[in-house]
Amino acid sequence: MKKVINFVLLAASLTTGFVATTQANELDDLLKQVKADRVSEAKLDKKREAEFLSARADKTALLNKAKKELSDQNVRNKRLTKEYAANEITLAQKEVELDNATGTLGEMFGVSRAAAANAFGQISTSIVSAEFPNRGEALNRIANAKEIPSISDLEELWFSLQTEMTESGKISQFSVDVTNLDGTKSTETITRIGTFNLVSANGYLTYNDEVSQVQPLPKQPAGYITDTASNFSGVTSGYAAVYVDPSRGGILSLETRKKTLEEFFHEGKEVGYAITVLLIFGVIIALERLIVLGGMSSKIKSQEKNLDKPNENNPLGRLLKVFYDNQSVDAETLELKLDEAILRETPKVDRGINLIKMFAAIAPLMGLLGTVIGMIMTFQTITLFGTGDPKIMAGNISLALVTTALGLICALPLILIHSVVAGKSKSVLQKLDEQSAGLIAAIAEKGSK
Repeated sequence: MKKVINFVLLAASLTTGFVATTQANELDDLLKQVKADRVSEAKLDKKREAEFLSARADKTALLNKAKKELSDQNVRNKRLTKEYAANEITLAQKEVELDNATGTLGEMFGVSRAAAANAFGQISTSIVSAEFPNRGEALNRIANAKEIPSISDLEELWFSLQTEMTESGKISQFSVDVTNLDGTKSTETITRIGTFNLVSANGYLTYNDEVSQVQPLPKQPAGYITDTASNFSGVTSGYAAVYVDPSRGGILSLETRKKTLEEFFHEGKEVGYAITVLLIFGVIIALERLIVLGGMSSKIKSQEKNLDKPNENNPLGRLLKVFYDNQSVDAETLELKLDEAILRETPKVDRGINLIKMFAAIAPLMGLLGTVIGMIMTFQTITLFGTGDPKIMAGNISLALVTTALGLICALPLILIHSVVAGKSKSVLQKLDEQSAGLIAAIAEKGSK
């Protein structure tokens, strides 16, 4: 038992000694590691300190450089201030010397500059510049000059004014590039009528002084005005009539703003289109009736020349066939049969005539309907926007007036056409009544004998 206890005690003491030895080794390693880290941190701190000192030296150099530049700029500012003050004094002295040297020529300078400015405004916008371009450059230079104009400048001013005066009384033809509305250019021979108008074979032209280009009008005036311009452009000798705008474009511009018949028609909108459809259908029906009734009249005239041989291709021939088929009956029965034959032909003759009459009666009523709609829309516009701007109400008023005009324009020819067609129809039916009465009279006369 003692041996066992001794063995356990020996083992315990050995284990305690091993643990102590292990801890001692770990502490030595930790001490070595701390010493190594201390050396590394010391080296790192020295490196950082060196970098900071280097950066500090650089910042000091930059600061010194900035201070030197500030000092230089202050010196330059003082120098320029002195120079500016000296220049102001010199400029005032030179102005006095200029006034003394100018003397009475100063008035001429003002007059010539004002005359050049007025001439520039007139010449730059004149259509004469289309034939003689770049005339305004010298005038613009004189008008904006700070010095007394030279002799050549005064001669240029006089020459420009004289040219404008002379060319205003001439009619001249010349070739120039015309910029079309789609941006393309074409060389055309145009005629300049003084300072009033530019015309070509295609109508009137205008001169755009902003871009120094000859352009056609966005919209040509009425056809009779444009035709005179085209004819005048083609005349090489003698006299020709042409419309001239004495306002140099003002009246012509107003003419181009006038609405054409087509534009007036489209202002009628849906009501106007419906009235037009009525007119078209009425005219088509009338033409068909005139052709058919004309053919009937021709065939009836041919049949009247040969009453003994009835032809069923015309109303009279069919009436005669009824007569010849019923010669054996008495006069009263024959009269009834002929009346029946005439009644059968009447719808064929009168077909469509009442429809034309109805269209002629409806058209003015539709025009009145468009008038009422236009006035309702006008009052609605007044309610929303007031009466401050008449242009806002113009469209609705145009609808009211245009539909009334279209209704009357449609009704008048339809009434006339209805009268013509109805007359043709009555003529055919009258022929049938005459022949029927004659045939019955012949039968009655035979019976009385």
